Amino acid sequence: MVLNKALKDFGKYWMFMARVFTVPDRWNVFGRRTVQEIFKLGIDSIPLVIVISIFIGAVITIQMQLNTTSPLLPAYSVGLAARDIVLLEFSNSILCLILAGKVGSNIASEIGTMRVTEQIDALDIMGVNSANYLVLPKVVGFIFFMPVLVAFCIFFSMIGGFIVAIFTDVISIAKYTYGIQAFFQEWYVWYGLIKSLFFAYVIATVSSYYGYFVKGGSLEVGKASTNAVVSSSILILLLDVILTKILLQ
Repeated sequence: MVLNKALKDFGKYWMFMARVFTVPDRWNVFGRRTVQEIFKLGIDSIPLVIVISIFIGAVITIQMQLNTTSPLLPAYSVGLAARDIVLLEFSNSILCLILAGKVGSNIASEIGTMRVTEQIDALDIMGVNSANYLVLPKVVGFIFFMPVLVAFCIFFSMIGGFIVAIFTDVISIAKYTYGIQAFFQEWYVWYGLIKSLFFAYVIATVSSYYGYFVKGGSLEVGKASTNAVVSSSILILLLDVILTKILLQ
C-alpha cells in the first residue's frame, strides 16, 4: 500500500514537472515574478541565515576547542576543523534543512491556499498553464539566489568563530585565523555550492507539488506544508549521501 502510494506520487511529481518546465507564455511576466520570488524566498531568508550561522559558527568553534585538547594536535586544528565542517556540511546540507522549514512551508501554504480558494482553477479556465506560471518563477528564483545564501552562511559562520576568539579565552584570534586559512581547498567551496543548487531544486519543487495538489480546506493546507517539509528534508539527506559519494570520492 505504501509502495503503491509512493510510486503514484513519484509519477505524479514528474508529470507535474513536465508542466512546470515549459516555455513561459510571456517572458516579461515570468521575469517580473522571478524577481518577486527572489525577494520573497531569498532576500527575506538572509536575516535567518545570518543569525543561525553566527551562533552555529560560535558553537562549532567552542566544541572543537574543548574536545581537541591533545598536545599531539597542532594549534591550528580548531580553526581548520571548524572551517571544513562549515564548508562541507553546515553551509549547504544543514542550511537547506533549515530553509526547507521556512521556504518549503511558505511555498506549500501559498500554492495550497490558491488551490483551495480556486484561484488555480481560475487560471486553468483562462487557458494559463498554472503550474508553469506559479511554480517556475519560484524554482528559478530560489535556485538563482541559493549560492548567495550559502556565501552569507560561510562568512557569518567564520564571524561567529571570531566572536568566540575575541570575547572569550577559549581560543586566541591568531590561532583561529591561522586555522581557517591552513590547507584551504577551493573545491570544498564549489562542492558546497553544487550541493546547495540540488537542494534548492528539491525544496522548491517538492513544496510546490504538495501545495498544488491539495484537496479540501485550510486544514489540508497545513498538512500539505508539513508533508512538504518532511519529504524535502528526507530527499535532501538522501541527495547529500549520493552527491558526497560522487563529488568527493
